Amino acid sequence: MSLRVRAAILHHAPVGRPYAETRPLRIETIELDPPGPDEVLVKIAGAGLCHSDLSVINGDRVRPVPVALGHEASGIVEEPGPGVTDLKRGDHVVMSFVPTCGGCAPCREGRGALCEPGNAANASGTLLSGAKRIRCDGAEVSHHSGVSAFGEYAVISRRSIVKIDPEVPLVEAALFGCAVMTGVGAVVNTCQVRMGQSVAVVGLGGVGLSALIGAVACGAGRVVAVDLSEDKLRVARELGATDTFLASDPDAVAAIRDATDGGVDVALEMAGSVKAFDTAYRITRRGGTTATAGLANPNHSFTLPPVGLVGEERVVRGSYMGSCVPARDIPRYIAMYRQGRLPVNKLMTGTLTLDQINEGFDRLDRGEAIRQVIAM
Repeated sequence: MSLRVRAAILHHAPVGRPYAETRPLRIETIELDPPGPDEVLVKIAGAGLCHSDLSVINGDRVRPVPVALGHEASGIVEEPGPGVTDLKRGDHVVMSFVPTCGGCAPCREGRGALCEPGNAANASGTLLSGAKRIRCDGAEVSHHSGVSAFGEYAVISRRSIVKIDPEVPLVEAALFGCAVMTGVGAVVNTCQVRMGQSVAVVGLGGVGLSALIGAVACGAGRVVAVDLSEDKLRVARELGATDTFLASDPDAVAAIRDATDGGVDVALEMAGSVKAFDTAYRITRRGGTTATAGLANPNHSFTLPPVGLVGEERVVRGSYMGSCVPARDIPRYIAMYRQGRLPVNKLMTGTLTLDQINEGFDRLDRGEAIRQVIAM
């Protein structure tokens, strides 16, 4: 029997601003079908507002609509579906925004973020099984990244779920499903930052500040923070940044290169813009690595002179989902959080109700929030 629950539905995109007036996300009563084989019904506890959701609303990333948004979440298992024997009702869980099939070539190589069936399902708005379990007024609704967390309950593939320590506050645990996994993972997995190296983070949203605390936790000798917001630079200093620079300063690149003796070992672009990536590339030293985890508009491009790659032995890398294996890395990062090494709680701007979601996306769009979490 289907379950009737409240959820935030995006019916069309792009939608103009301000979202408090245009109301792109409508809170509706939907019908949620029971979990199928290898699926789980989860009662959502916390769901973070992320730029990846915003990029669907503003049209930067095209997803099939109508869609139930939300991909960064925590919750409690309500009902394991057929074949799910390793989760039980009451288990605390965090969701991963790419389901990992375990059998494709990337999964076999330990690169679950690149799971081929998982990414194909996300692009088509289905669960890993190919099914859609959400209906609104009798019509099918797409799943977002296999999670659709902006609702009271969600049906999710077992391959998108990681069981966590029940002692961790669930609202804070939501951040491990995207911001922490992506940001810390980019430092630890993608760039393999070593103790004493210099690291710069360009763009200090939830993912960027997660990367920053990841760099601090790795023992980076110099941690440089770059952003357009003085408030976010202040937060970065509180979280361990050794140097902070305003991205709007026309002399910022020269100042960073001067302060770091020619550039940093690793520069991470987390703003999702070509201009931010250009800054990250130019502040990377000879022989260094420039990585991006920001999802820029797919129509934008960056021109790179190949001679620099050769003559300076530069490395340019992409990082999706922090190059993580969710079942391995989320518990590790939660353990570091409980040890006080990853102060994820300090990334929280505040909590919202589901009915405040459009206003929350306005604040995110204006750069006024780091991580807002809908507390169910």
